[in-house]
Amino acid sequence: MSPESPEFPPLAIGPHIVQPPVVLAPMAGITNAPFRTLCREFSGGKGLFVSEMITTRALVERNEKTMQLIRFDETEKPRSIQLYGVDPVTVGKAVRMIVDEDLADHIDLNFGCPVPKVTRKGGGSALPYKRPLLRAILHEAVTNAGDLPVTMKMRKGIDDDHITFLDAGRIAVEEGVTAIALHGRTAAQHYGGTADWDAIARLKEHVPEIPVLGNGDIWCADDALRMMRETGVDGVVVGRGCLGRPWLFGDLVAGFEGTGAYAQPGLRVVADTMVKHARLLGEWLGDESRGVVDFRKHVAWYLKGFSVGSEMRKKLAITSSLDELSAQLSELDLDQPWPVGADGPRGRTSGNGRVVLPDGWLKDPYDCAGVSEDAELDTSGG
Repeated sequence: MSPESPEFPPLAIGPHIVQPPVVLAPMAGITNAPFRTLCREFSGGKGLFVSEMITTRALVERNEKTMQLIRFDETEKPRSIQLYGVDPVTVGKAVRMIVDEDLADHIDLNFGCPVPKVTRKGGGSALPYKRPLLRAILHEAVTNAGDLPVTMKMRKGIDDDHITFLDAGRIAVEEGVTAIALHGRTAAQHYGGTADWDAIARLKEHVPEIPVLGNGDIWCADDALRMMRETGVDGVVVGRGCLGRPWLFGDLVAGFEGTGAYAQPGLRVVADTMVKHARLLGEWLGDESRGVVDFRKHVAWYLKGFSVGSEMRKKLAITSSLDELSAQLSELDLDQPWPVGADGPRGRTSGNGRVVLPDGWLKDPYDCAGVSEDAELDTSGG
């Protein structure tokens, strides 16, 4: 299949054409501007790259950290923000602020986060269980968005006894949402087990009116192609698979365009990318040391599968300057090729088994009493 006649058509997010139909999943503390820059550079600018989670209350209150998180590089087109909120009025105000101040070109709504500090407030993957609340939030977002496309990301449900994705999908269509992404796990699964691609296929059949994107267990470009073929979705959302591997987006372009030219970089290229990533973080934060410290979380992901001793890994995990990071990396055997098996799962892979919810949350899916502006988180980024 040649680039001139791709197997899969472009993904339309409102007026924005995404080709190949690949989206970077918002990840707290990860998908900031520096990481998005790296992913975009490896992809040649192809794909859609979404900010980490922005709390609507913090945005409306102009929280300093939040205002930094919504800063986009001038080369980012379209600018894509993911919003989290549980109060329809606050969500509406945040969306209106984005429109009035030209802060983004696309708004995604988070109904998929399974972490306790979000679900205990009734947000993230807990929220779609309350059908009227979901509808009210989507209505306020779409109404206030004007010409900006509004999309949403969600999970199958809270647990196997409280599945919500089909109802949520129909509500989304009725309220004018542009596209839906489904992570094929429940909140209770967290990141454990295997993503349910059959559920993704069912959602695509259930809401043929709008694009559906699949998310879950895409570890390499071939996984993305297989999901497209097996489920019939219009695009894929890639999260943990790109941790420590921003070049995965170059692989995805190659896979969708049929060139098959996957990167598989050796350790020398990986080390150079690590230093660049840390440098970009420092420039973004305005402090080299802060950037290197923030980068520490990425070290194990970048070095997954390579022969690096435990003592050196410990040293790399406490570096505080670019010179120190570069010097320590230079001590490694940089001629190592890409490790066999390093394309597999990375990041969190454990299940939770339990979802932390507000008291009485599961008693009635239509009773939304007790959910108010007070339930909004006041910090962004997860």
